[in-house]
Amino acid sequence: MRYLIVTACLLFGSVAQAEDIHLVTEEYPPFAFREDGKYKGSSVDQVEILMKDAGLDYSMDMMPWARALALAERQPMHCVFTAAHNEERDPHFKWVEPLLAGRTLLIRKAGSKIAPKTIDEAKDYLVGTQRDDFTADLLKKHGFDKLDLATDFNLTLKKLMLGRIDLMPISEDNYGKLRSEGAKIESTLVLSEQIYSIACNKSVPDADIARMQAGLDKLIADGTQAALLKKYGLVSHSQ
Repeated sequence: MRYLIVTACLLFGSVAQAEDIHLVTEEYPPFAFREDGKYKGSSVDQVEILMKDAGLDYSMDMMPWARALALAERQPMHCVFTAAHNEERDPHFKWVEPLLAGRTLLIRKAGSKIAPKTIDEAKDYLVGTQRDDFTADLLKKHGFDKLDLATDFNLTLKKLMLGRIDLMPISEDNYGKLRSEGAKIESTLVLSEQIYSIACNKSVPDADIARMQAGLDKLIADGTQAALLKKYGLVSHSQ
């Protein structure tokens, strides 16, 4: 009898632990980044607040985007943010949104003579982005075939500044923040408009998704989201 009780307790503990939600993201300032050993950013802060409000246990980890996206799609109880909600991804996840709404721009290094006026003209140049980022799919959908795929945003930006790529996609809000910080970059044209979200593995219970969405809805309604976006140098387009 004691053996059965101990075994039952161990099994119960395992099930409880398995119900924790594992949140993964990439280092992509100002949405998510490390500072003094802590995770910060407009999306990180929103996720932490909504998870606390939802009363759900969770862990958070930062890693290259391709790995984060793959974990959320393939591993039970995993969610990835900040993920663009597009047609290709829609059926593969359960969604909590919006963490942000905005446009994606194609940018160049300041002073560059590269100045495409249309998306078709931009296809003549080498465009860099992150492997498995939604912008990689977006570029391919638009017919771009001269692509340079890096592991993360910072590496792509570094390549742009070194002249190793001609153009790169970036959110309009992040572009504005980098410019305000002195980054020598310039916009060429608008590539797309989209909603940025939390994308969860389909194993995450609908009840948990509903609690997460209610937590996000609350911080949007009470102005917390707008305040956080402003704090990190972004502009809210989601309200």
